[in-house]
Amino acid sequence: MAQAPSATDSGSAGTRVATVRTARYANMQELLFFAYRDFTAGPDAILSEYGFGRAHHRVLHFVHRWPGLTVADLLEILGITKQSLARVLKQLIDAGHIEQKTNVRDRRQRELYLTDEGENLAAALSAPQWRLIEQALHAAGTEHYDAIVAFLRRMIDEDGRLAMGALEDHRRRSEGD
Repeated sequence: MAQAPSATDSGSAGTRVATVRTARYANMQELLFFAYRDFTAGPDAILSEYGFGRAHHRVLHFVHRWPGLTVADLLEILGITKQSLARVLKQLIDAGHIEQKTNVRDRRQRELYLTDEGENLAAALSAPQWRLIEQALHAAGTEHYDAIVAFLRRMIDEDGRLAMGALEDHRRRSEGD
């Protein structure tokens, strides 16, 4: 693997361009690290009160956004093992945050829904993140929303974009009911 040029490299124009690119990418990398830290801090504090972690947050988020999401779709979206999801789901069901219902058309499919308590927790977890998004978007300029979304979508690998497609498929199926 080629080593990135250091900030002290001098010489050809190509090296200077590579140095500037390296510095810009390293800066963006650090910004993403700090943004992620701050984006997760509020929910992490709330989750810790319940003995939950970020996996619980992701499950609550997607079930909140996509009521009736199947366990199979959730596995695809999260990219985790059945065993990991089963553990997290059991904890959320036992705590009264999620309920499973059998799909009336395909009894093998289990659909997931938030309980009232789960809705309250999902809203509490989203609130600090939405405040942060609102503040950052306002500071960047709301006219840049589409560019920011496009940038973030391109940061997602192909499997992740396919998982996003599963969400869209779920929405279409739900609307077709």
